[in-house]
Amino acid sequence: MTVAKVLNVHRSTISRELRRNEGQRGYRPAQAQSIAIKRQYKHRPKITRADWAVVEAKLREELSPEQVSNWVKEHNHIEISHEWIYQYVWHDKRCKGMLYKHLRRKKKYRKRSGNRDNRGQIPNRIGIEERPEIVDRRERIGDWEADTIIGKGRKGAIVTLVDRKSRFLRMGLVARRTKDAVAEMIISLLADFPVHTITCDNGKEFASHEEIAKAYRS
Repeated sequence: MTVAKVLNVHRSTISRELRRNEGQRGYRPAQAQSIAIKRQYKHRPKITRADWAVVEAKLREELSPEQVSNWVKEHNHIEISHEWIYQYVWHDKRCKGMLYKHLRRKKKYRKRSGNRDNRGQIPNRIGIEERPEIVDRRERIGDWEADTIIGKGRKGAIVTLVDRKSRFLRMGLVARRTKDAVAEMIISLLADFPVHTITCDNGKEFASHEEIAKAYRS
């Protein structure tokens, strides 16, 4: 079976990817991703620090990246796509920033009297403080960061996986952001890649973390 059939794309798409992102030692995913990112930045219009300050302010008002993109275009005549804003937020997170905490609205619930509120708790979760120190040093391939991007109208979601060392990105679409669908997608996306650790937030969509871990135990 050809690569095009496996990925369900036209063979010209694969040919174009190889032609544009192949290095001197052939096609290597991490290198290809780096080349693609450099090409994107090369053709982007210059966004000033003041422009990004406006974006940050709107994110802190709990607007989604899509809403921020539309707002700055209408009011400040700035062209910043929501994809750029997501990348900016993830970069801020890697630098210990807190912008990512504004990506999801958190509704306030009233606790029912007499009942303990256990919502938001993931059974048997492993805290980030127990993660091996080598993960923070970004010295090896196979330590992944997992997240989800909610679709328009909260219909579907994109599961993202970024390797901490190479910054190689894997993405997959799920029709519903359930724990089973997300777990299945993560296992599928990383089937042919080394996996040492997977770090995610406390979103309920990652509640099947034990099933994911089981798939990578030797």
